[in-house]
Amino acid sequence: MQIKAEEISRIIRQEISDFDKQMDVKEVGTIVAVGDGIARIHGLERVMAGELIYFPGDVVGMVLNLEEDSVGAVILGEYQHLREGDEVRRSNRIMEVPVGEAVIGRVLDAVGAPRDGKGPIAATQFNPIERIAPGVVDRMPVKEPLQTGIKSIDAMIPIGRGQRELIIGDRQIGKTAIAIDTILNQKDTGVYCIYVAIGQKQSTVSRVIKILTDHGAMEYTTVVIASASEPASMLYIAPYTGCAVGEWFRDNGKHCLVIYDDLSKHAAAYREVSLLLRRPPGREAFPGDIFYLHSRLLERAAKYNDKFGGGSLTALPIIETQAGDISAYIPTNVISITDGQIYLEPDLFYSGFRPAINAGLSVSRVGGNAQIKAMKKLVGIMRFDLASYRDLVAFTKFGSELDQATQKQLARGERLSELLKQDQYQPRPVEKQILAIFAGTKGYLDPLPLEMVQPFEKEMYKYFDINHKDIQAEILKTGDVNDDLMKRITDAMDKFLAKFMKDNKLEMPEQKGKESKPA
Repeated sequence: MQIKAEEISRIIRQEISDFDKQMDVKEVGTIVAVGDGIARIHGLERVMAGELIYFPGDVVGMVLNLEEDSVGAVILGEYQHLREGDEVRRSNRIMEVPVGEAVIGRVLDAVGAPRDGKGPIAATQFNPIERIAPGVVDRMPVKEPLQTGIKSIDAMIPIGRGQRELIIGDRQIGKTAIAIDTILNQKDTGVYCIYVAIGQKQSTVSRVIKILTDHGAMEYTTVVIASASEPASMLYIAPYTGCAVGEWFRDNGKHCLVIYDDLSKHAAAYREVSLLLRRPPGREAFPGDIFYLHSRLLERAAKYNDKFGGGSLTALPIIETQAGDISAYIPTNVISITDGQIYLEPDLFYSGFRPAINAGLSVSRVGGNAQIKAMKKLVGIMRFDLASYRDLVAFTKFGSELDQATQKQLARGERLSELLKQDQYQPRPVEKQILAIFAGTKGYLDPLPLEMVQPFEKEMYKYFDINHKDIQAEILKTGDVNDDLMKRITDAMDKFLAKFMKDNKLEMPEQKGKESKPA
């Protein structure tokens, strides 16, 4: 039997190729030091920044620092059992979380794992938590309103789909309440919501989830939670996880609202992680890249143009100030990134004006572009009345005698301010807001005692729901108030005012107050 050289070389090549297939090659490293949720690892020479890595005991981590002789990583979970010398394996994939319709109505942790006891998430798609924001050419201007259901915001500080509007103020004065009202108001609008709770007590987040569930809002909402008891690394990645979930809706031509509650705790968690990784501190002991931390998150909020499906991602970040100091480091950082801010003032809150929105320091850089025409027509008058009222209040502190016209302006301003008060978790649809603002700006509240303004508003909604549903439907359909509709609203409001005054045994004035004119 002759052995041919070609046969031998073929068999050797076959054996070599089969040997390569049988080999289970994994790049592994060794923990050099571990503590405080940070691990320093030697041996992962080809690891990528942001890559997911595996520690013993089914614990994952994310690579942040790539140094000459070691790698710095954050541990996403419990780390007390990890020891120096333990083996660490690469995953060869960037940190990613489940996305899609499977996450709607679920409660996730910062790594995308379920926290609601409803079993695993049946997701078929995953998004990396860090992505480059859409370019300017891919976007379109913010023009479509995102109604919050809060009269003072939708009228004076409008928010549009694709916008980034900051909610800022001291602790415990209603920042989260505004965010929750906005979520509740998205029912039946086709807007999906993501609520990211960063560094809050688990009892607080449970209460929020219960409110959302009781109002039927969990049907279109996803909650991402990184509670105060979790490591700083989980608080650091939680907003990016929420953003990645929201981006799936935006990329698929849908509309999504994401709320970061709050980014002050996010910045503090990132400072902790950075200082443990030996990143040098800068102003107020924060790392030098703290601005980049929030800008690369908030820039991902955008309204895509029609070529990319026209979807949108709207961001409402929340920042907590200390003693009303909006000129501190983190507040000024986020103010400079966002398209406006809603400032909540403690003095207004404690005096019973809720939501305690300071109209002077609050601004929307999108402005009237994010309002329907009907609202734009009425709001200009209201802004003038309120501005005149604030000036006159300051002037009357000097104790001078007031003429009749000034007294009328003060009365109008008081009643408009009372009209803008709103109970928590009771967002108003835009057509009802327009009726309320119409009543205020056209003088229908002027003959009422101040304490009767809110009862008037509630009764007015009931009256129009029973007798004039067609008016509300037309406002909603057209988004405008033409001359014919204005006359119908005026006639209906005249009848309701007369009925309300009679029912409450109030004296009807000879002539109803007219719309204010510039002085």
